[in-house]
Amino acid sequence: MTAELFRALHHGGTPLVLPNAWDPVSARLIAEAGFPAVATSSGAVARVLGYDDGQLTPPDQMFAAVAQIVRAVGIPVTADLEAGYGLAPKEFVERLLATGAVGCNLEDSVGGELVDVAKQADYLAEVRAAAGAELVINARVDTFVRRVEDPVAAAITRGREYRRAGADCVYPILAPVYQIKQVAEAVGGPINGHAKVGGPSPAELAAAGATRISYGTSVHDHLMNHLRDLLPTLT
Repeated sequence: MTAELFRALHHGGTPLVLPNAWDPVSARLIAEAGFPAVATSSGAVARVLGYDDGQLTPPDQMFAAVAQIVRAVGIPVTADLEAGYGLAPKEFVERLLATGAVGCNLEDSVGGELVDVAKQADYLAEVRAAAGAELVINARVDTFVRRVEDPVAAAITRGREYRRAGADCVYPILAPVYQIKQVAEAVGGPINGHAKVGGPSPAELAAAGATRISYGTSVHDHLMNHLRDLLPTLT
């Protein structure tokens, strides 16, 4: 499926739900369950590769992991690639497209601090210019996970700038359900809501205005916690 067809899934009558995968096995299970696309989780992939979240995974290893997931499924894959690993936009796009992925998620904080909004918008604009229509860009907004006086207002400001820069979708990660509607109405266009095992649910997020819904690391966290509880029973 091309990026254009994947992009169209963001504008359908029902929200695009993307359980996040971390390896070929989890990606295949998602595809077999009937989901139309797979999103990777950078945090979960990093842990599988032996690293912590936070741009600590060597780019070569992250891109290789994305390529393995793409090869494992016959549906489109969008890759969570943190803040781009310090790569120049042109190199970032070339390396991502070489994996076969048709989309990416890029966050706007590094080292626990928000990137200047103009600098981030410029980066997204350069990624868009390098990719043309070949990538669906999900611009993550981190105002709800960093120390911000008014996270809603800041999310709206950043979301608007990122949309102007060419982002297809804006992702105010961990925005409370009751505040997603404010962001969605003010920013316009597709909004990515963050679901978790145990809630908020896709239905709740969709009712609040989210048109794309992903789970981040929550599915991987849930399964690892279950494994932790299971292990003592296996002796």
